[in-house]
Amino acid sequence: MHKIIYLIKRIFKLDYSNMFKIAKNISKKAKKPRLFIVLDMIYCGIVFQAGYYDYQEFEFYNLNNKQRKTYLTRGKNNEIVRTFNNPEYFHFIDNKIDLHKKFDKYMKRDWMCLENNNVDEFVEFFSKHKDIIVKPVDAGGGYGVEKYSFTNENEAKELYTKLVENEQFLIEECIKQHKDMNVLYDKSVNTLRMFTFLKDDKAYFLQAVLKIGNGGVVDNFSSGGMYTYVNDNGVVFVKAIDQADNIFDVHPISKTPIVGFKVPMFDEAVELVKECAHVVPEVAYIGWDVAIGENGPEIIEGNAYPGVFQIKSSLSDNKEGLIPKYNEIMNIF
Repeated sequence: MHKIIYLIKRIFKLDYSNMFKIAKNISKKAKKPRLFIVLDMIYCGIVFQAGYYDYQEFEFYNLNNKQRKTYLTRGKNNEIVRTFNNPEYFHFIDNKIDLHKKFDKYMKRDWMCLENNNVDEFVEFFSKHKDIIVKPVDAGGGYGVEKYSFTNENEAKELYTKLVENEQFLIEECIKQHKDMNVLYDKSVNTLRMFTFLKDDKAYFLQAVLKIGNGGVVDNFSSGGMYTYVNDNGVVFVKAIDQADNIFDVHPISKTPIVGFKVPMFDEAVELVKECAHVVPEVAYIGWDVAIGENGPEIIEGNAYPGVFQIKSSLSDNKEGLIPKYNEIMNIF
C-alpha cells in the first residue's frame, strides 16, 4: 500500500517539464530515442520506485533489471525510513535547534538561537566570533545558509532584524576547517555525509560520502556542490559528480586531484557518528553531516531522511547499488 501511495504522490508532484528536459539530455548521451527514455523512466518509477533524478544519476538507462534491483532509489529509501524511524522523534534530528540542544557536546562550537528579542546577546555573540554562519531552523539543501563578518554594532543590530524577518534563527561560529580539507576547496566547509543504523543497541556505520563545495559557501549537491565516496580508510576512490551530471577527477577551482584524497581524522569521525547514533534510538537510520575541524570531527546536522547517495553505474566496476550491503544489516528488501 505504501508503494502505491508513494507512486500516486509522485505522479501528482512530478515536474514534467524538467523530466522531459532530463530525458532529452539522456537521449543524446545514451543515443537512444527520447520516447524510449521517457517510457523507461515511467517503468523504473513503477517497478523500482526510481524518480527521474535517480534514473539520471545512477544511469538506469545503462543497467539491466537485475542491476537496477540492487540500487537504493528514493522510494526504497523512504521505505527504510518508514520502517525504522519513528516520526514522533524526527524533530530531534531535523529541527536544527532541537538537534543542537540534544547533541550539543558533539557540535564542538559555539551557537545561539535568535528568540525573545535577544538583540544584545546576538551583538555580543557576533562581535566575539567575528565570522558567523546563519541558518533557518527547518530548511535543507543549504537553503538560507549565509556567512557574515562583523563590522560594527549598528550593522549587527540591522542584521539581527533581517535574520528574524527571514527566520534564520540558528547562529553558529564558523567552523575552522582542517587544513587538509581546505586543500580541496577553502570557500566552504567540505563535509562528510555519514550513514548509521542502530539495531539491537549496536550502531553500524554504513557508508561515507564526501561533499565538496564548488563556487559557493556551502557544499550541498542542490546548491552547486559535488560529491564522491571514501573507503573505510577515508580515501576517495571514485570521481565526483554534481547535480548537472558533470564528472570531476580534479576540482575545477582548487585544481586538487579528487581521487586518492585522504580525509583526515576519518576513524575519529566514524566513532563520533556511531556514538551519536545511540542518542535518539527511536530514529535508527540517520545521515550525519560531519565537518573535520582543526581539532577533530564535529557534527553539523542530522537527517532523519538521509537522502540517497550511490556511485554512478559508469564509475562502478560491478554496477551494483547499495541494497545488497544494506540488506546484510537491515534485511528489508
